[in-house]
Parts: sequence; structure tokens; C-alpha cells
Amino acid sequence: MPAGGKWWRFKYRFGGKEKLLSFGTYPDISLAEAQAKRHEARNQVANGIDPGAERKELKRAEQEQQEIVENSFKVVAREWHGKFSGQWSPGHSMTTMDRLERDIFPWLGSKPVADVKPVDLLAVLRRIEGRGALETAHRVRTICGQVLRYAVATGRAERDSAADLRGALPPVREKHHAALTDPKEVADLLRAIDGFKGTFHVKCALKLAPMLFVRPGELRQMEWAEIDLDGAQWNIPAEKMKMKQAHIVSLCKQAVAILKELQPLTGAGRYVFLCHRSPLRPMTNNAINAAFRRMGYTSDEMTGHGFRAMARTILDEVLQVRPDFVEHQLAHVVRDPNGRAYNRTAHLKERRKMMQLWADYLDGLRVGAKVIPLRNTS
Repeated sequence: MPAGGKWWRFKYRFGGKEKLLSFGTYPDISLAEAQAKRHEARNQVANGIDPGAERKELKRAEQEQQEIVENSFKVVAREWHGKFSGQWSPGHSMTTMDRLERDIFPWLGSKPVADVKPVDLLAVLRRIEGRGALETAHRVRTICGQVLRYAVATGRAERDSAADLRGALPPVREKHHAALTDPKEVADLLRAIDGFKGTFHVKCALKLAPMLFVRPGELRQMEWAEIDLDGAQWNIPAEKMKMKQAHIVSLCKQAVAILKELQPLTGAGRYVFLCHRSPLRPMTNNAINAAFRRMGYTSDEMTGHGFRAMARTILDEVLQVRPDFVEHQLAHVVRDPNGRAYNRTAHLKERRKMMQLWADYLDGLRVGAKVIPLRNTS
């Protein structure tokens, strides 16, 4: 035991020099532990290894590994997301993290961000492209570029290697959203929705989608706090809207009834339509389209976004509603004669009447009322 009962030290000679190796303090290190460490150090010396130099090398390797972990692509990406996601809509924030976790982290997450090369990124993008998600591959390239530029700005990478991949992916061809616009086909779809055998909240979303004809992302992220059932109104905040302007959706009597029926199931939470994997998240992007596939509709026949084209066409050509009322309700930018955009309450009274007229028309189609054909514009 050392003098004063404080330090355990081992004196040895290596390379013709006397050296001293510390094992720690007593009583943190017991006598038995100190003897075991001394035995190990003696064996190292006998085998031509300097135990002091070996310890320094191990510490250096541990430090390097810690730096790798702290500067891995996953750590930097999460830091970037945490720093900037507060400026995004909740939906965009969630989608971005989902893409990182699903498409990037499994292959690049543990790699030091400074070592991510264009060929590494391209392998990730090709994998996404290979499953038929070319648009997602382009978006993932953009996300990787933002993460890498953040790494450069914070001194953890030399350059954005994603920039070298411009042109490496085929361009995304513009794709129009499939939609049913013939009233007879719409009637068949509405009856198919009535017979849908999936989960109740997805069925409710399917019923509301044609009535409200909002964008799919707006519908699936609907929150109870945004809904005024007594006032029959849904107030969508600007950060959730494509045009970044708050939007009002008047709720027809049928929509209010559906929401009241759903409220006991999900009303205690944040979102109206919950993700089946996590009640803290909204329904997934694919839930509505997957329901269409279960009902026998292909992606070339109908999509969640198609309800907007359906409403726009039939409201104009069958119900002969003023086009500007429809455009306002679609949350498209409508300008006054001076070129200024109307505010969200423009023609709200008329839009309320239109939404009830539309819901009643859909009910008529569903039960087999006489169908008025589309006007022939040819």
C-alpha cells in the first residue's frame, strides 16, 4: 500500500527507463484489484508491451470512437432537425424525421458525417428509387444536403457531398392526381366507402374526405383543438396550409355528426385520426390510399387528393356553383380586381351554403337519387 493510503502505483523498467504506472486510489481500488492490475502490467512488460503506452493508446482510441459517435451522421442530423424543425409545420417536421429514420439512418447513421461520400448517398437514393419512390429519393437527397451543409457550418465536415448528386437521379415526371368526376362513378365510390371494413377512424376519414375536399395532409393532421363543433367550423392554422395562410372549412351537418361519433374514441388526444402504431401521431400519409386499394380502386383510378378535383368539377359542371367560391374553399389564391389576395373569410356565408349543398348532393348519389350527367364541354 502506498504511503498515506492514497495511490496504488507500479514501478517498472521498459526500454532501459524506469517508469511509474498509477492504478487509482484506495479505497476506490481495493488491494485485490490493485494486485490484479499489477499482475496484468507485469505480463505486458514480459511480453514486450509498455503498459503505460498501451493505456495511452487505449484512451486515444476511446476518444476517437467517442468523437465518431458524437459526429456521426445520425447525431448531426438529429441536432439539425432539433434546431430547425420549430420553424416548420408539424407535418413537415414529422415527415422529415420519418425519412431520416426509415431511409437514411439504417445505412448512414453510424458513419462519421465527414466521411459520407457521394457514392454512399447515391446507394441510399438508388435503394429508394428501386422501390418506385423516385420523388421521395429526390426529397431525401435534399434532406441529406441540408444535414451536410449544417455539418460544414458547425465544423464537422469539409463539404456537402450531396451537391455532387445533382442530375444523378431521373427527373420526377409531373403526375396528376387520379380522381373520379363522373357522378355515377362517384356514387359507386361513396357506397364502397359505406361498406369499408377497415378501422373505424379510417372509415370516418374516408367519409369526411369527399365532403370537405381538403388536401390529404390537412385531413390526416386534423386536431380537435381546431374544431368548433357548435359553430360547425374547422380552423386550420397557417403553418399546416400549403400556401401558409390560415383556412376556414365550414362543416356540414353530416361532417359534424361524423366527428361527434368519433370524438369518444380519439377526443381525449390531440389528433382526430390516429396512427395505428402510435396514438401520439396522426394517421399516416398512406392510410387513405391504402383503403382505396382495399376497396378495389387502383392508384390510376382514385387517390386521396382526387376528392379535390371531384368537388371542383361537379360543383362547377353539375351544381353550377360560382367558381370563385369553389377556389376559395380549395384554399387556392384568389385575387380581387386590384390583384390582392382575398382573406380567409371571403364569401364565407356563401361557402357554408355550398358545403351543405355539396354534402346533400353526395348523400343523394349514395342512396341512388337521379344522377345529373356532366355537361358536355366538347
